[in-house]
Amino acid sequence: MSHRNWSHLAAIPVLAVVSAPAWAADYLSVEQAQHALIPQAQSFVAVPVTLNPAQLTQIRRLSGTPQRTSQPRIWRALSGNATLGWVIVDEVIGKHEFITYATAISPDGHVLGVEILSYRETKGGQVRDPRWRDRFRGKALTDPFLLNQDIPNISGATLSCRNITDGVKRLLALHSVALAHAG
Repeated sequence: MSHRNWSHLAAIPVLAVVSAPAWAADYLSVEQAQHALIPQAQSFVAVPVTLNPAQLTQIRRLSGTPQRTSQPRIWRALSGNATLGWVIVDEVIGKHEFITYATAISPDGHVLGVEILSYRETKGGQVRDPRWRDRFRGKALTDPFLLNQDIPNISGATLSCRNITDGVKRLLALHSVALAHAG
């Protein structure tokens, strides 16, 4: 019987797969966010929008951030036949994972509010703090949207803060380009 010498295998590196634990929390459904953002609305009507290349270029130019999809998720908030505003559900990357949020925009292009629907990062969930999100209220596309200036940074949530801030400005640009004259 032959005896094999396995000692040569000791020099072969062993690969270990290490993954960070997945962590996600869903806070609001789209419908709950709509009602939280524009509570006086009697209905929310989905608005199918397909942005053309010129609109995508214009959104990037106005906001400094590219629009990820040409078919954003948009609802018109109505009271009777009157448009009270728009609710746009969007995603931005946190540090590694997407953050799903909704922004309500008035017909004249001011932020009515921001809600976090899903947060998938292990850190930085402080962006759900209403005091931080309220800093967006009343902002318009002409505002600077500068982290640590008109929008405060949250220690430990810098990437989430920056990307949500950029995202809200991008949604204001989307409103300007595709929704401002739609009612």
